[in-house]
Amino acid sequence: MAPADAPAPGAVEPLVPGVAGAGRPEYPMDTPDQALPPLQPGAEVPVPAPEREVDESVEYLPRSALAASCTASTGPYQRQVERLLKLRVDGKQSAADCRAVRAFQTRERIKPANGYAGPVTWARAELLAARRSLDPGRRCPVKKYAVACVDLDRQLMWVRKDKKITFPVVNVRTGRPGYATRTGWHSVYWRHKDHWSSIYDTPMPYSQFFSGGQAFHAVYGQLATPAGSRGCVNLSYRDAGKLWDVLRKGDRVYIWGKRPGG
Repeated sequence: MAPADAPAPGAVEPLVPGVAGAGRPEYPMDTPDQALPPLQPGAEVPVPAPEREVDESVEYLPRSALAASCTASTGPYQRQVERLLKLRVDGKQSAADCRAVRAFQTRERIKPANGYAGPVTWARAELLAARRSLDPGRRCPVKKYAVACVDLDRQLMWVRKDKKITFPVVNVRTGRPGYATRTGWHSVYWRHKDHWSSIYDTPMPYSQFFSGGQAFHAVYGQLATPAGSRGCVNLSYRDAGKLWDVLRKGDRVYIWGKRPGG
């Protein structure tokens, strides 16, 4: 008899943190589009800082691959990781793929290092590649004013002003299917450092709204997770705090691409 938590035949096996005691699978989702900001934001309760540092190195993988030293399972970001590690890009796990991915995970201290191409491995590989070649497609507009550039394809963002990078590239999490982060040009129209969603009772620290209810903001949990946000551009708590000191009301935002899987 199959275990009670086994996926139904044909269903995609859910991903879980690959280390025992890693905590909840995901932090509760951030909010979808909200109404306009409250008229008296100063009356809101300050959002506390996280009590402990989040371990961003714990990979998500199916339960069936938890015990494998080098898994035969094809990960959801197999093609992306193959491309980034300069492997044969066929989207299928092989013994050679597993060894190469596991070596990368070991170097980057991703746990467990078992060759599974999950969201954490992909996010780290994408960030390292962007540090070597930030914008190979030249999608981020070069303007005299500050532009916050969000690349949905790679789940990355940075800020540039003319030829100067004023906020270095970081990983982000954007909208999941049905809650796509809106592409094109936007402007930061409202900033609220200690924002709290009254609709979903969810903290949104360092919120910088740029399109309706979509905003840059921090999340307390792990950033590279199986699912995306509900439209907002999520950053780690530390990165969101640094971005708060870089952007100002009226600064421009440019978003392009499509989140993989979304």
